[in-house]
Amino acid sequence: MPSRNELGDRRVIVIDTPPTPNGSLHIGHLAGPFIAADVHARYLRATGRGVLYSSGTDESQTYVLASARKLGIAPEELARRSWTGIRDTLETMGMSVDGFAPYDDGYRATVLRFVQELHAAGKFELRTVRLPYSEKTGEFLVEGLVCGDCPICLSESRGGLCETCGHPNNFDELIGARSTVDPTDRLTTREAEILVLPMEDYRDRLTTYYAEKLPYLRPHMAQLVRELLDRPLPDFAITYPIAWGIEAPFPETPGQVINAWVEGIPAVMYTTDHAARQLGEETEASDELWRTDRDHELVYFIGFDNIWFWGLTHLALIMAHEGRYIVPDAMIVNEFYELENEKFSTSRGHVLYAEELLQEVPRDLVRFYLALANPENQRTNFSRAALDKVAGERLVQPWQRLRARLAEAAGTVGVTTLPVSDRARRHAAIMLERFAACYELEGYSLTRAADLICVQLERLARWAEELDLSCQKLDRTALGDLFLEVRALIACASPILIDLAEAAALADGFDGSLGFETYALSEVKPFALPPLGTTTAQAG
Repeated sequence: MPSRNELGDRRVIVIDTPPTPNGSLHIGHLAGPFIAADVHARYLRATGRGVLYSSGTDESQTYVLASARKLGIAPEELARRSWTGIRDTLETMGMSVDGFAPYDDGYRATVLRFVQELHAAGKFELRTVRLPYSEKTGEFLVEGLVCGDCPICLSESRGGLCETCGHPNNFDELIGARSTVDPTDRLTTREAEILVLPMEDYRDRLTTYYAEKLPYLRPHMAQLVRELLDRPLPDFAITYPIAWGIEAPFPETPGQVINAWVEGIPAVMYTTDHAARQLGEETEASDELWRTDRDHELVYFIGFDNIWFWGLTHLALIMAHEGRYIVPDAMIVNEFYELENEKFSTSRGHVLYAEELLQEVPRDLVRFYLALANPENQRTNFSRAALDKVAGERLVQPWQRLRARLAEAAGTVGVTTLPVSDRARRHAAIMLERFAACYELEGYSLTRAADLICVQLERLARWAEELDLSCQKLDRTALGDLFLEVRALIACASPILIDLAEAAALADGFDGSLGFETYALSEVKPFALPPLGTTTAQAG
């Protein structure tokens, strides 16, 4: 993976895979790609890099249809309500998306243009396949409408992809296929003629791409990519003979729709364009910012269960456009996040929504805990008791100690400026370097960044308590050094502790600077540290 120095000042397109609008976002969703993408985007802005961070929803997913049928409401109504709820949740959690795109005519036009160009270039092929079929309803069941056992790992899986092992299961490969809406419905299989993208045609290009990327991928993704490329790559369905989705415009497949997973790349092209327009930019076409002549850097933040689609099929779709579009420079993948040691399950009511948690826990503490317990390389667990204990002992208490001591110091010296030594400037630079190592893609780690906040905070709190603040013995340079390093820590923590950083920047003497710049100051003014909120349990 090229370093940021090698990449230069290219603008960065940050993609958080669009969530399915079949319900609100819960903490499990937020702990994965969203918090990771948001922290990286905030870091890029703090370093002065140009960034476009966007998201939207993928309404065409059959999961919307399945959920709506279970709830007894129209899928359009569920998607509409969910879109609003997802947008509001992202705002509530402080996710700094530059634009959250609607599912509208512009979205659909972008998808159709993307696939029609490939169809005209002869990239798709007609295949006769066998698909699960409901004799009761007279419809084919695909993706979120069907489940069974994975033919690769034998775990229960939805159609198209196994969340457990990450491998695809195409068409009639599920073992013991059954309906997700009506488990009593006995399924058969029937033939259907659909258009596919022959993935084997892109094997060489995918292999070349990953030969460069594999050393920099997180271990589980690297393992899955090797497994996928060691097997014949299955055809990727472009159309399905179902009624939910965007109508396919191809003469070979009348009455069919575009596979929702095909929409992924044109969808995020559209969200990127929407974000740019929200920032006041004008573009001639919704795919313009993804074109190779714009030379943008592209970063995906995805869950492990999305690797087959975003890491292979979507990449092949980009490659099928023969150099027209950029390919991702990096993919940051997370594992699953559990709730009280069980998998999040909306159907069983085993969920925790952000709005519920934020009624009892300040947003910064939630963001800190989601970063510290982030499922970067293995499944991790959300526990309310652990949040209270860890955030209280490792973040809130040392912050309160530091805040009280600096308030006492400020009362002693007043509003005068304090000198700063070379030692403090070196220490501030060291902190900036260590945090940057966590936020840059080469070693991206929210867990290490959150832990580093705790380590540096405890160090500064102890230092503050050891200072002699009596007027006769006060070391003004040592106090100035402490204030400088506290400023540096707040800047370094600002992509995670967003409310604390915003409040600190408004403090008298802080001057509002929160960038990752070199701290070459020769003097500082004392400033008051804002409070860091406590949970209801901690307050009690």
